[in-house]
Amino acid sequence: MKHSFALLILLTALSLSLHAEEEPADSIRRVSRKAATNSAEQTLDEVVVTGTQTYKWKADAPVLTRVISASDIEKTDATDVEELLSQEIPGAEFSYAMNQLKHLNLNGFGGQSILFLVDGERLSGETMDDVDFARLTMSNVQRVEIVKESGSALYGSNAAGGIINIITKEQTEPLRIDVDGRVAKHGESRFRGAVGTSNGSVSNTLNVERTARETYSVHNGESPAAQVYTTVFGNQKWNLNDKISFTPNEKFKITGHAGYYFQEVYRTIDTPERYRDFAASLRATWDITEKDNLVASYIFDQYDKSDFQRLTGYDIRDYSNVKNSFRTLYNHFRDDGDIFTAGAEYAYDYLLNTHLEGPSKNQYSCSSFAQYDWILSFKWEMLSALRFDYFSEGKNSQITPKISLRYQPQPELNLRMGYGRGFRAPALKEKYYLFDMEGIWIIKGNPQLKAELSHNFNVSADYKKGNYGITASAYYNKVQNKISTSIPHMLPNEGNQLFLEYINLDSYSVYGSEIMLQGHWENGFGTSLSYAYTHEQLPSDKEGNSISSPYIPARKHALMMRFDWEKQTSEKRKLRVTLNGRMLSSVKSAEYIDYYDISKGMRQVEYPAYMLWKLSACESFDDKFKLTLAVDNLLNYKPEYHYMNTPVTDGANVMIGCAFCFNKQR
Repeated sequence: MKHSFALLILLTALSLSLHAEEEPADSIRRVSRKAATNSAEQTLDEVVVTGTQTYKWKADAPVLTRVISASDIEKTDATDVEELLSQEIPGAEFSYAMNQLKHLNLNGFGGQSILFLVDGERLSGETMDDVDFARLTMSNVQRVEIVKESGSALYGSNAAGGIINIITKEQTEPLRIDVDGRVAKHGESRFRGAVGTSNGSVSNTLNVERTARETYSVHNGESPAAQVYTTVFGNQKWNLNDKISFTPNEKFKITGHAGYYFQEVYRTIDTPERYRDFAASLRATWDITEKDNLVASYIFDQYDKSDFQRLTGYDIRDYSNVKNSFRTLYNHFRDDGDIFTAGAEYAYDYLLNTHLEGPSKNQYSCSSFAQYDWILSFKWEMLSALRFDYFSEGKNSQITPKISLRYQPQPELNLRMGYGRGFRAPALKEKYYLFDMEGIWIIKGNPQLKAELSHNFNVSADYKKGNYGITASAYYNKVQNKISTSIPHMLPNEGNQLFLEYINLDSYSVYGSEIMLQGHWENGFGTSLSYAYTHEQLPSDKEGNSISSPYIPARKHALMMRFDWEKQTSEKRKLRVTLNGRMLSSVKSAEYIDYYDISKGMRQVEYPAYMLWKLSACESFDDKFKLTLAVDNLLNYKPEYHYMNTPVTDGANVMIGCAFCFNKQR
């Protein structure tokens, strides 16, 4: 910590000297908050906000940000964030738990260390330690911003491995109606509708989405090396979201949001599992002066799980996570381009879980942070931030600094480097869980858990000229007190029962790199190639014993490819063809030979590499009607064994969709 403050002081002194020596601030290319807001209507893919909580041109942002634009989302035809990330981000892999809930591994960090936001706001609830990805629908999404470095200095806990911010659209047309549907095999269907209105001062958008899939069986070869699944559970989901904005004048704006999510999973016929979420938020933005801006928001989010007993009609809730949070953010924009940001948050977290030691638990947290974005010169920019967090449970407090530096030797080239301290406070479940896992062992919480701390170092370079671009990055993360589960062992006075206790590991590290190439040509062709390398240094306990991670390690190599071609076939007709490819290398994992008898020891299980392709064609008529035909798993890949991290596929899948749009211009 002393070294971090010393670095802050040193860089502050450097900034003052560079201000005095370099070119005048008036020549600096920058974007003000208002300019960014206005330009966002036309070039949202060029404006980012997640890395600094202020609007910045993507090329000029001191924090490297990957943007998945509305056009990219349309090309993937993704339903939710899992489907989108699986097609767009190398190094992102989703795996199953035994009940087929999803877990994310992104560049060596689990989903519990990747902070998911919607319009900059946190979510409640978890499944398999991750948020419920199915509730993060891609309907009405303008862009998704991804920051693959520690964001704890701005966002606090759970952002040590990065941030994924889903930013929704703002209605600007007097009237717009969108309806679309998609069907595929196994009874898979998706139907969506949206109605948006705007009269200038008031705008509103209502989105409704229903998806469904039937239960079906998959087949495995003989003698699998690890646990397999034979049935893919059917489900149905509903997502309803309403967003309303009121702008009485150019200086003041109020935005409200209300959402409802429902999923029913048919793991058993007589007792389907149900997942619900109720969310509401209110945000006020006030431009106090041309240079001062204040944002205040309140968020309510309640995520529930229950079992529905068909015979009795009872819907028995066994889990509920409720979050109430208040947040304020102040920005001051200086004439020389510098931006000062300060904020504070208060959050109350309530957890009801029938598997806790006690009926329910709660805690509150308070935090404050400050950030200064220095335009040091025409070529140099530095971002420094400091945050303090306090958690009532365990009286845990954390201070997290962050430093980012951007150097632009020429307009087309940006070089970045940074350091950020990350942390993840122990979840209430990890402190007080008591769950009998299928009779194998009992997972037991640990009230003495310490916060997980990390040191993130990153460097990157991006070059863009004309229709071509290349981005390369590398990172190293050193994690202390990593929260995991111990080796199964017996406890005193508990007989022969085996327990998996949550513990803190001494250390864990992961490093890797990523490169992305993009190109667009005037004949309508475009391509995007992304490769990610990830290496995990698996942790050990304090006695030096190797820990078997509850999750499968990250695959070292991942390659994503997209080729698309677009042509205006007539005055009102346009054809787009897209080919997506995804290749992941094999991975080895140390696992028990027999979970019911750990005396048999462990073995190395190798999960095979795989490759998937998706080909889609979309023809639009006057931008009012679209017809889409796609073949997912184009080469008809079928896993020999359906392990928890193999693709959920039993061969090629033909998908047919259509969409209708009506909009009334001003």
